[in-house]
Amino acid sequence: MTRVIERIRSQSEEHLEDLQDFLRIPSISADADSREAVQEAARWLSDRLEKMGASPEIVQTEGHPIVCGELPGPEDAPTLLVYGHYDVQPVDPLELWDSAPFEPEIREGAVFARGASDDKGQLLCHVFAAEALLAEQGALPVKLKFLFEGEEEVGSPSLKPFVLENLDRLSCDAVLVSDTSFYSREIPSLLYGLRGLAYVELRLRGPNRDLHSGEFGGAVANPADVLARMIASLHDENRRVNVPGFYDRVRPLEDSEREAFASLPFREEEYCRELGVEALEGEEAYTALEQLWARPTLEVNGMWSGFTGEGAKTVLPSEASAKLSMRLVPDQDPREIEDALEAHLRAIAPDSVKLEFIRHHGGNPFLAAPDNAFVRAARDSVSEAFGREPVMLRSGGSIPVVETFSTQLRSPVVLMGFGLPDDRLHSPNEKMDLDQFHKGIEACALFLNKAARVGSE
Repeated sequence: MTRVIERIRSQSEEHLEDLQDFLRIPSISADADSREAVQEAARWLSDRLEKMGASPEIVQTEGHPIVCGELPGPEDAPTLLVYGHYDVQPVDPLELWDSAPFEPEIREGAVFARGASDDKGQLLCHVFAAEALLAEQGALPVKLKFLFEGEEEVGSPSLKPFVLENLDRLSCDAVLVSDTSFYSREIPSLLYGLRGLAYVELRLRGPNRDLHSGEFGGAVANPADVLARMIASLHDENRRVNVPGFYDRVRPLEDSEREAFASLPFREEEYCRELGVEALEGEEAYTALEQLWARPTLEVNGMWSGFTGEGAKTVLPSEASAKLSMRLVPDQDPREIEDALEAHLRAIAPDSVKLEFIRHHGGNPFLAAPDNAFVRAARDSVSEAFGREPVMLRSGGSIPVVETFSTQLRSPVVLMGFGLPDDRLHSPNEKMDLDQFHKGIEACALFLNKAARVGSE
């Protein structure tokens, strides 16, 4: 593998230029005006797979395309499925970016652009690793399948049906996903758990038009005020979610997990300083890391109503809306949680407003055994590339399709990501640390080589 690693290092500038080309494509899956850009990103990936002989196919869906490819390996070698997503989050608020979100800029040892870490940079680590192995060895040590989607940021609505319809085509010995982060720059990590997600929208409608707040205020219900009261009631004084049944199926943390979390060098004051807040606020009786990784949440993602422009307009708005996300843990079910929330909201909504409850996307939580042969290969690969043994952690984030891979393909899922906690995912000034990017390519190449030995054990 020495020559493979040397090739990867010698091509660092080329890899960075290619990454920047990919980042310039504004593949925002949630934006209807970006549909062609998403198609362009799919074609870019397909062309890259074509150059390495991976026989790519762009599968059109009712939403955005899925890009598939396949590379042969030794007959008795294991088959690995590499998953990633090429779609990105919207860029708003644009004025908070220090550089244009789709004009990558190198500064502070990182590349800044939307999608740099989530997930274009991490996705390309696998592509570049396979290219290096093919260039130096003429063949891969494993059979490799690629599955790249363009809808992860909107809940992967097309991918699960595709997986279910193509179980034979996607069959594999293990799934490899790089869409996660290290605990810190100094402490590499692999993940064995992800929270699930339920995402909903709430709309309240009051009078049939906006009203003069002097002529009608005090007698007619203000939907914005009603919405604020309802949302405020969703947590109790201990920050527990105040929805009947919300915690009924929450699997408690194991003592060993609590001990592992507690052993990490988490300093609350430094965490607050980095976020620019004076103090943390979370569910009572749990540490911050337990709250972040292993407890369910209900959060407001957005609220809007009435007049928000410059100056004054004395108006009583006719409507008020909010978007809410709930991060879920084993063994919570997204549909059950949505049902419970809707029932609760309808029970507390006053007769003075009409309530509309809209269900968006979601996904099941994922929890795996933290040790199997492929996970051990990943641990060894990260350790060799980054110079330190990774710790095993859960994540507060969600990757909806991971649970589908685990249950439908019946294959272990290895979550080997290379992001950093300060990559500003989903926020302005998203970045990918260049050292993480280049070493991530090395780790992916090492993993393919070490995973080949799993099949011969």
